[in-house]
Amino acid sequence: MKNLKFLDRIFFLINSLIAALLLLSFLLPYVSPKSIPEFTILSLFVPALLFINIAFTIYWLTKLKKQFLLSFLVLIVGWFFASPFYKISSGTSSLNNDLKVMSFNVKTFDLFKDNNKQKSLQNGFNFIAQQDLDVLVIQEYYELKKNKFSYPYQYIKLRSKQSKYGMAIYSKYKIVNSGSLNLESTGNNIIYADILKEKDTIRIYNAHFESLKIKPNEENFGEENSEKLISRVATAFKKQATQTAQFLKHERQWKGKKIICGDFNNTAYSWMYHEISKNKTDAFIAAGKGFGKTYNYWFPLRIDFILTDEAAIINQFITFSEVHSDHFPIRAKINW
Repeated sequence: MKNLKFLDRIFFLINSLIAALLLLSFLLPYVSPKSIPEFTILSLFVPALLFINIAFTIYWLTKLKKQFLLSFLVLIVGWFFASPFYKISSGTSSLNNDLKVMSFNVKTFDLFKDNNKQKSLQNGFNFIAQQDLDVLVIQEYYELKKNKFSYPYQYIKLRSKQSKYGMAIYSKYKIVNSGSLNLESTGNNIIYADILKEKDTIRIYNAHFESLKIKPNEENFGEENSEKLISRVATAFKKQATQTAQFLKHERQWKGKKIICGDFNNTAYSWMYHEISKNKTDAFIAAGKGFGKTYNYWFPLRIDFILTDEAAIINQFITFSEVHSDHFPIRAKINW
């Protein structure tokens, strides 16, 4: 510090704080939101913290200062203990009998926007049709009079008899069983369908955990209402913890092949992801590439997932960049 100019001393103090926050975030997978809900909010900011620490490392290296070691060492710790932030290589193999699965929070294709709503809806349907999917899993589904999904089998669960909103699972393979976990005190839900592919029965989960209700273009954590926003997000995380426990209790009863798709409304650095992904394969980590960004925000947020049992082989994983919603669709080719 003595050999640093005044401005660099300020930078290093900021660097120290950001590095400490990132180091602290590595404990997030082990801290339930029910115990310290405000702390678990940090999981949303891990990608930004990683970016900033990388920037500080580069900054100090260009100045040939040993201060680069602070962020560099914290990043090394994260390499071993945190979920991958960026994937360099991807799986590109494919077999004829792969199960091609897409998970997509469609946000009703922004059906109720006044501008170009029919064009957006049509483009969304066309995009999905082009994928030639075996299984399509949809969150924030909206029931239309003319449904343009041409699948022989489907399971759709609406919020109520009067509602047109809900969740859907479409399949080219016969659905032999289906059901809903009927999450309490929320508009979100978890549903499942067991499909019969040749001699295999594969359970498909469609999970939409408690929403944070953050509008990225209207709300930020630095605004005057930040305290209310933090309180609301903390409450949502506690609900997610309850929903995670309910899901895991249900999921453990199924001993066969499984695929868990959905919008977790939380990142891969969170407690809920850590609990749900135990003894499972994350399709992005196995065969993805890049940041895996699934939410249309200014920094990479991966909050939509496709997980499988450990016996599954992920031959391909793609995060699409087409904007038909506030989420980006993800697709995997899966085999056993």
